[in-house]
Amino acid sequence: MGKINIAIDGYSSTGKSTIAKQLAKALGYIYVDTGAMYRAVTLYAMRHGLIGETEEELKRLVTHLPKINLQFVHNADLGFSEMYLNGENVEKEIRALPVSKQVSKVATLEAVRKKLVAMQQEMGKRKGVVMDGRDIGTDVFPDAEFKIFMTASPETRAFRRYKELLEKGEKVTYDEVLVNVRYRDAIDSNRKFSPLKKAENAIEFDNSDMGLEEQLDRIYNYALRKIEETNA
Repeated sequence: MGKINIAIDGYSSTGKSTIAKQLAKALGYIYVDTGAMYRAVTLYAMRHGLIGETEEELKRLVTHLPKINLQFVHNADLGFSEMYLNGENVEKEIRALPVSKQVSKVATLEAVRKKLVAMQQEMGKRKGVVMDGRDIGTDVFPDAEFKIFMTASPETRAFRRYKELLEKGEKVTYDEVLVNVRYRDAIDSNRKFSPLKKAENAIEFDNSDMGLEEQLDRIYNYALRKIEETNA
């Protein structure tokens, strides 16, 4: 049966990456975490002193883009691919709160988005890809056969993220995480280039009161029906 591309968009900390990984595994598809790509570029900018108080400081990052090499490398022990920045495994570092606080700023830069979108579109040419992010169904794969837009209340998302960070040993407070979630929502939804918004033909999926098993079951069945319709 012919494969399709699946776009999963939505707000931060809605569990997009977790569901996308599980869905890709269940379908035998390739999973691409676009958020990891923006986080890796953000980490590079932080390491090179390219994120400051003014927008002009951040724009210097554009001149560094040719020096940034991103690669997903499969980890057989974990069962999924990890992000490598210029040959270094940065999977753990890019998930920490310091990067989370800065990534939305970096994602507003048109040159950064153009570079990463081009890479993402190349990955999807052969179909059979599950990709999650903010603009997959609207800009990266506007012709994706199946689109999901995930949402949940800011409080629910902040609590999930707070627990996740505590489990990783991060020293954070719930209030700090909630402020970050709301801040990222505002920047993602109002940025000039590729703002976060639901694609017209996407299924809105509010998972505020759902566990992972129920989410996966519902989305997996949605996907199977779409695959059948596409190949009919």
